[in-house]
Amino acid sequence: MTARDDLRHMDHALRLARRGLGNVWPNPAVGCVIVRDGRIVGRGWTQPGGRPHAERMALDQAGPLARGATAYVTLEPCAHHGRTPPCAEGLIEAGISRVVSAMTDPDPRVAGRGHGMLQDAGIGVTQGVRQAEAQELQAGFLSRILTGRPFVTLKLATSFDGRIATASGESRWITGPQARLHVHAMRMAHDAVMVGGNTARVDRPSLNVRGLTTPRQPARVVLSSKPVSDLPPEGPMHGPLWRIDALPQNALVDLARQGITRVFCEGGGMLAASMLQAGLVDQVIGYTAGVVLGGEGRAAIGPMGLVHLADAPRFRLVETRALGGDLFHRWRRITG
Repeated sequence: MTARDDLRHMDHALRLARRGLGNVWPNPAVGCVIVRDGRIVGRGWTQPGGRPHAERMALDQAGPLARGATAYVTLEPCAHHGRTPPCAEGLIEAGISRVVSAMTDPDPRVAGRGHGMLQDAGIGVTQGVRQAEAQELQAGFLSRILTGRPFVTLKLATSFDGRIATASGESRWITGPQARLHVHAMRMAHDAVMVGGNTARVDRPSLNVRGLTTPRQPARVVLSSKPVSDLPPEGPMHGPLWRIDALPQNALVDLARQGITRVFCEGGGMLAASMLQAGLVDQVIGYTAGVVLGGEGRAAIGPMGLVHLADAPRFRLVETRALGGDLFHRWRRITG
Protein backbone atom coordinates (compact mmCIF):
# COMPACT_ATOMS: atom_id res chain seq x y z
CA MET A 1 0.00 0.00 0.00
CA THR A 2 1.24 3.48 -0.84
CA ALA A 3 0.77 6.59 1.29
CA ARG A 4 -1.87 7.74 -1.21
CA ASP A 5 -3.72 4.44 -0.76
CA ASP A 6 -3.63 4.92 3.01
CA LEU A 7 -5.19 8.38 2.70
CA ARG A 8 -7.87 7.16 0.29
CA HIS A 9 -8.96 4.24 2.43
CA MET A 10 -8.89 6.31 5.62
CA ASP A 11 -11.13 8.89 3.94
CA HIS A 12 -13.53 6.03 3.21
CA ALA A 13 -13.41 4.92 6.86
CA LEU A 14 -14.10 8.47 8.03
CA ARG A 15 -17.18 8.68 5.80
CA LEU A 16 -18.44 5.46 7.32
CA ALA A 17 -17.76 6.72 10.84
CA ARG A 18 -19.95 9.80 10.31
CA ARG A 19 -22.96 7.49 9.93
CA GLY A 20 -22.76 6.83 13.65
CA LEU A 21 -22.88 10.45 14.86
CA GLY A 22 -25.84 10.91 17.17
CA ASN A 23 -26.64 7.20 17.25
CA VAL A 24 -23.85 5.52 19.19
CA TRP A 25 -23.37 7.42 22.46
CA PRO A 26 -21.71 6.86 24.88
CA ASN A 27 -19.40 5.16 22.37
CA PRO A 28 -17.35 7.03 19.75
CA ALA A 29 -18.46 6.88 16.11
CA VAL A 30 -15.80 4.77 14.39
CA GLY A 31 -15.35 3.54 10.83
CA CYS A 32 -13.30 0.60 9.58
CA VAL A 33 -12.30 -0.57 6.09
CA ILE A 34 -10.44 -3.84 5.48
CA VAL A 35 -8.38 -4.07 2.27
CA ARG A 36 -6.64 -7.11 0.82
CA ASP A 37 -4.62 -7.05 -2.40
CA GLY A 38 -6.03 -3.65 -3.24
CA ARG A 39 -9.66 -4.78 -2.87
CA ILE A 40 -12.07 -3.79 -0.10
CA VAL A 41 -13.25 -7.00 1.58
CA GLY A 42 -14.95 -5.57 4.66
CA ARG A 43 -16.54 -2.31 5.86
CA GLY A 44 -18.03 -1.37 9.18
CA TRP A 45 -19.13 1.49 11.39
CA THR A 46 -20.28 1.65 14.99
CA GLN A 47 -23.91 0.55 15.08
CA PRO A 48 -26.81 2.31 16.89
CA GLY A 49 -26.43 2.02 20.64
CA GLY A 50 -22.69 1.43 20.27
CA ARG A 51 -22.64 -2.29 19.37
CA PRO A 52 -21.25 -3.95 17.38
CA HIS A 53 -18.09 -1.92 16.96
CA ALA A 54 -16.86 -0.91 13.51
CA GLU A 55 -13.98 -3.41 13.50
CA ARG A 56 -16.24 -6.33 14.42
CA MET A 57 -18.70 -5.44 11.68
CA ALA A 58 -15.93 -5.18 9.08
CA LEU A 59 -14.25 -8.41 10.21
CA ASP A 60 -17.54 -10.34 10.04
CA GLN A 61 -18.05 -9.07 6.51
CA ALA A 62 -14.50 -9.93 5.45
CA GLY A 63 -14.51 -13.41 6.98
CA PRO A 64 -11.41 -15.45 6.00
CA LEU A 65 -10.35 -12.71 3.57
CA ALA A 66 -9.24 -10.65 6.58
CA ARG A 67 -6.12 -12.83 6.94
CA GLY A 68 -3.14 -10.88 5.61
CA ALA A 69 -5.24 -7.79 5.00
CA THR A 70 -4.85 -4.16 6.15
CA ALA A 71 -7.45 -2.61 8.45
CA TYR A 72 -8.06 1.14 8.33
CA VAL A 73 -9.64 2.39 11.56
CA THR A 74 -10.56 5.98 12.46
CA LEU A 75 -9.76 5.45 16.15
CA GLU A 76 -7.30 3.20 17.95
CA PRO A 77 -8.94 -0.24 18.40
CA CYS A 78 -10.22 -0.74 21.93
CA ALA A 79 -8.15 -2.86 24.33
CA HIS A 80 -10.59 -3.42 27.21
CA HIS A 81 -13.28 -5.99 27.85
CA GLY A 82 -16.79 -4.57 28.04
CA ARG A 83 -19.96 -6.14 26.70
CA THR A 84 -17.78 -7.40 23.83
CA PRO A 85 -14.12 -8.53 23.61
CA PRO A 86 -11.49 -5.94 22.65
CA CYS A 87 -11.40 -5.01 18.97
CA ALA A 88 -7.59 -5.21 19.03
CA GLU A 89 -7.95 -8.84 20.05
CA GLY A 90 -10.43 -9.48 17.24
CA LEU A 91 -8.06 -8.02 14.64
CA ILE A 92 -5.24 -10.24 15.94
CA GLU A 93 -7.37 -13.40 15.87
CA ALA A 94 -8.57 -12.61 12.32
CA GLY A 95 -4.99 -12.54 11.05
CA ILE A 96 -4.86 -8.89 10.05
CA SER A 97 -1.27 -8.09 9.03
CA ARG A 98 -1.36 -4.27 9.29
CA VAL A 99 -3.50 -1.68 11.03
CA VAL A 100 -3.66 1.99 10.00
CA SER A 101 -5.31 4.24 12.58
CA ALA A 102 -6.17 7.92 12.47
CA MET A 103 -5.64 8.71 16.15
CA THR A 104 -4.94 7.31 19.61
CA ASP A 105 -7.95 6.77 21.87
CA PRO A 106 -7.60 9.04 24.95
CA ASP A 107 -9.91 6.86 27.03
CA PRO A 108 -7.75 5.69 29.98
CA ARG A 109 -8.92 2.12 29.35
CA VAL A 110 -7.21 2.26 25.94
CA ALA A 111 -4.72 5.17 25.56
CA GLY A 112 -2.13 3.32 23.48
CA ARG A 113 -2.86 -0.18 24.80
CA GLY A 114 -4.75 -1.14 21.63
CA HIS A 115 -1.82 -0.21 19.41
CA GLY A 116 0.51 -1.96 21.83
CA MET A 117 -1.48 -5.22 21.71
CA LEU A 118 -1.33 -5.19 17.93
CA GLN A 119 2.41 -4.52 17.81
CA ASP A 120 3.11 -7.21 20.41
CA ALA A 121 1.30 -9.65 18.13
CA GLY A 122 3.60 -8.73 15.24
CA ILE A 123 1.08 -6.58 13.40
CA GLY A 124 2.42 -3.48 11.67
CA VAL A 125 0.81 -0.29 13.00
CA THR A 126 0.74 3.08 11.25
CA GLN A 127 -0.72 5.94 13.31
CA GLY A 128 -1.90 9.47 12.65
CA VAL A 129 -3.29 9.10 9.11
CA ARG A 130 -5.92 11.87 8.69
CA GLN A 131 -5.57 12.69 12.38
CA ALA A 132 -6.97 16.23 12.16
CA GLU A 133 -10.07 15.00 10.34
CA ALA A 134 -10.56 12.21 12.88
CA GLN A 135 -10.24 14.62 15.80
CA GLU A 136 -12.88 16.86 14.23
CA LEU A 137 -15.18 13.86 13.88
CA GLN A 138 -14.50 12.78 17.47
CA ALA A 139 -14.96 16.27 18.98
CA GLY A 140 -17.81 15.09 21.20
CA PHE A 141 -16.10 11.94 22.42
CA LEU A 142 -12.86 13.83 23.03
CA SER A 143 -14.66 16.58 24.96
CA ARG A 144 -16.42 14.08 27.20
CA ILE A 145 -13.20 12.18 27.96
CA LEU A 146 -10.82 15.14 28.29
CA THR A 147 -13.04 17.90 29.77
CA GLY A 148 -15.86 16.00 31.44
CA ARG A 149 -18.60 17.69 29.40
CA PRO A 150 -20.13 17.19 25.95
CA PHE A 151 -19.22 19.18 22.84
CA VAL A 152 -21.82 21.96 22.49
CA THR A 153 -23.19 23.37 19.23
CA LEU A 154 -25.33 26.52 19.50
CA LYS A 155 -27.85 26.94 16.69
CA LEU A 156 -29.15 30.36 15.64
CA ALA A 157 -31.80 30.83 12.92
CA THR A 158 -32.16 34.56 12.44
CA SER A 159 -33.17 37.41 10.20
CA PHE A 160 -30.49 39.41 8.39
CA ASP A 161 -30.34 41.75 11.40
CA GLY A 162 -30.00 38.99 14.02
CA ARG A 163 -33.61 38.64 15.19
CA ILE A 164 -35.42 35.38 15.87
CA ALA A 165 -38.99 36.73 15.90
CA THR A 166 -41.04 39.87 15.49
CA ALA A 167 -41.97 41.92 18.54
CA SER A 168 -45.24 39.94 18.76
CA GLY A 169 -43.32 36.64 18.82
CA GLU A 170 -44.07 35.52 15.26
CA SER A 171 -41.20 33.40 13.93
CA ARG A 172 -42.63 30.78 11.54
CA TRP A 173 -40.90 30.77 9.28
CA ILE A 174 -37.92 33.09 9.11
CA THR A 175 -35.83 30.56 7.20
CA GLY A 176 -36.89 28.38 4.29
CA PRO A 177 -37.56 24.63 3.97
CA GLN A 178 -34.00 23.66 2.99
CA ALA A 179 -32.55 25.36 6.07
CA ARG A 180 -35.17 23.76 8.32
CA LEU A 181 -34.42 20.30 6.92
CA HIS A 182 -30.73 20.94 7.52
CA VAL A 183 -31.51 21.68 11.17
CA HIS A 184 -33.07 18.23 11.46
CA ALA A 185 -29.93 16.72 9.93
CA MET A 186 -27.87 18.54 12.57
CA ARG A 187 -30.16 17.24 15.33
CA MET A 188 -29.68 13.74 13.95
CA ALA A 189 -25.88 14.10 14.26
CA HIS A 190 -26.07 15.08 17.96
CA ASP A 191 -26.86 12.94 20.98
CA ALA A 192 -29.14 15.50 22.65
CA VAL A 193 -31.12 18.63 21.78
CA MET A 194 -31.28 21.23 24.56
CA VAL A 195 -33.49 24.28 25.19
CA GLY A 196 -34.25 26.55 28.11
CA GLY A 197 -37.43 26.19 30.16
CA ASN A 198 -39.08 29.35 28.86
CA THR A 199 -38.52 28.28 25.24
CA ALA A 200 -40.03 24.87 26.03
CA ARG A 201 -43.12 26.41 27.65
CA VAL A 202 -43.73 29.16 25.08
CA ASP A 203 -42.76 27.46 21.81
CA ARG A 204 -43.56 23.85 22.82
CA PRO A 205 -40.93 22.41 20.44
CA SER A 206 -40.90 18.68 19.76
CA LEU A 207 -37.06 18.67 19.54
CA ASN A 208 -37.05 15.48 17.48
CA VAL A 209 -35.81 14.61 14.01
CA ARG A 210 -38.47 14.90 11.30
CA GLY A 211 -38.30 14.46 7.55
CA LEU A 212 -35.26 12.16 7.81
CA THR A 213 -34.86 8.52 8.78
CA THR A 214 -32.85 8.01 11.95
CA PRO A 215 -32.32 4.84 14.00
CA ARG A 216 -32.16 6.79 17.26
CA GLN A 217 -33.91 10.04 18.19
CA PRO A 218 -31.82 12.52 20.20
CA ALA A 219 -32.40 12.86 23.91
CA ARG A 220 -34.44 16.01 24.69
CA VAL A 221 -33.05 18.20 27.46
CA VAL A 222 -34.79 21.15 29.12
CA LEU A 223 -32.84 23.33 31.55
CA SER A 224 -35.51 24.66 33.89
CA SER A 225 -36.16 25.12 37.58
CA LYS A 226 -39.89 24.61 36.92
CA PRO A 227 -41.75 21.57 35.58
CA VAL A 228 -42.27 21.43 31.84
CA SER A 229 -45.43 19.60 30.83
CA ASP A 230 -45.98 20.92 27.31
CA LEU A 231 -43.45 18.78 25.44
CA PRO A 232 -44.71 15.51 23.95
CA PRO A 233 -43.90 12.59 26.26
CA GLU A 234 -41.22 10.06 25.52
CA GLY A 235 -42.39 7.65 22.88
CA PRO A 236 -41.39 5.79 19.72
CA MET A 237 -41.02 9.05 17.78
CA HIS A 238 -39.16 10.96 20.47
CA GLY A 239 -36.00 10.53 22.51
CA PRO A 240 -35.85 10.58 26.31
CA LEU A 241 -37.10 13.80 27.92
CA TRP A 242 -34.86 15.07 30.73
CA ARG A 243 -35.50 18.16 32.81
CA ILE A 244 -32.41 19.41 34.59
CA ASP A 245 -32.52 22.08 37.31
CA ALA A 246 -28.92 23.21 37.29
CA LEU A 247 -26.52 25.82 35.98
CA PRO A 248 -25.41 25.07 32.40
CA GLN A 249 -21.93 23.92 33.50
CA ASN A 250 -23.35 21.45 36.02
CA ALA A 251 -26.01 20.31 33.57
CA LEU A 252 -23.41 19.49 30.95
CA VAL A 253 -21.31 17.55 33.45
CA ASP A 254 -24.42 15.58 34.38
CA LEU A 255 -25.16 14.83 30.73
CA ALA A 256 -21.58 13.64 30.17
CA ARG A 257 -21.92 11.26 33.10
CA GLN A 258 -24.98 9.80 31.38
CA GLY A 259 -22.96 9.22 28.22
CA ILE A 260 -23.93 12.25 26.13
CA THR A 261 -21.06 13.44 23.92
CA ARG A 262 -22.67 16.01 21.56
CA VAL A 263 -25.34 18.59 22.51
CA PHE A 264 -27.31 20.72 20.05
CA CYS A 265 -28.48 23.85 21.90
CA GLU A 266 -31.47 25.58 20.28
CA GLY A 267 -31.95 28.44 22.77
CA GLY A 268 -33.66 30.56 23.80
CA GLY A 269 -31.81 33.79 24.11
CA MET A 270 -31.16 33.69 27.84
CA LEU A 271 -29.78 30.15 27.76
CA ALA A 272 -27.61 31.00 24.75
CA ALA A 273 -26.24 34.07 26.55
CA SER A 274 -25.42 32.13 29.70
CA MET A 275 -23.71 29.36 27.73
CA LEU A 276 -21.62 31.88 25.81
CA GLN A 277 -20.71 33.81 28.97
CA ALA A 278 -19.55 30.61 30.64
CA GLY A 279 -17.39 29.60 27.66
CA LEU A 280 -19.44 26.45 27.11
CA VAL A 281 -20.19 26.89 23.40
CA ASP A 282 -17.70 25.05 21.20
CA GLN A 283 -19.38 25.71 17.88
CA VAL A 284 -22.02 28.09 16.52
CA ILE A 285 -24.05 27.35 13.43
CA GLY A 286 -26.18 30.06 11.91
CA TYR A 287 -29.00 30.09 9.39
CA THR A 288 -29.45 33.65 8.17
CA ALA A 289 -32.48 34.67 6.12
CA GLY A 290 -32.77 37.66 3.81
CA VAL A 291 -35.44 39.37 5.88
CA VAL A 292 -35.13 42.36 8.21
CA LEU A 293 -37.24 42.56 11.40
CA GLY A 294 -35.89 45.75 12.98
CA GLY A 295 -34.82 46.71 16.45
CA GLU A 296 -38.18 45.85 18.01
CA GLY A 297 -37.75 42.21 16.97
CA ARG A 298 -36.62 39.61 19.50
CA ALA A 299 -32.83 39.24 19.72
CA ALA A 300 -31.21 35.83 19.20
CA ILE A 301 -28.96 36.26 22.24
CA GLY A 302 -30.00 37.66 25.62
CA PRO A 303 -28.03 40.30 27.58
CA MET A 304 -24.45 39.32 28.36
CA GLY A 305 -23.32 42.39 30.32
CA LEU A 306 -20.38 43.07 28.03
CA VAL A 307 -18.61 46.41 28.41
CA HIS A 308 -15.38 45.78 26.51
CA LEU A 309 -15.18 44.26 23.04
CA ALA A 310 -12.12 42.28 24.12
CA ASP A 311 -14.34 40.31 26.53
CA ALA A 312 -16.69 39.10 23.80
CA PRO A 313 -16.56 35.38 22.88
CA ARG A 314 -14.93 34.95 19.48
CA PHE A 315 -15.30 32.27 16.83
CA ARG A 316 -13.51 31.51 13.55
CA LEU A 317 -15.41 30.78 10.35
CA VAL A 318 -15.19 27.13 9.27
CA GLU A 319 -17.65 26.93 6.40
CA THR A 320 -20.45 28.78 4.68
CA ARG A 321 -22.87 27.90 1.89
CA ALA A 322 -26.29 28.70 0.53
CA LEU A 323 -29.30 26.61 1.57
CA GLY A 324 -32.08 27.64 -0.76
CA GLY A 325 -32.58 31.33 -0.13
CA ASP A 326 -30.77 31.28 3.20
CA LEU A 327 -27.13 31.31 4.26
CA PHE A 328 -25.63 28.58 6.43
CA HIS A 329 -22.44 29.37 8.34
CA ARG A 330 -20.46 27.38 10.93
CA TRP A 331 -17.99 28.83 13.44
CA ARG A 332 -15.60 27.23 15.96
CA ARG A 333 -14.64 28.79 19.26
CA ILE A 334 -11.25 30.49 19.41
CA THR A 335 -9.34 29.31 22.45
CA GLY A 336 -6.10 30.45 24.01
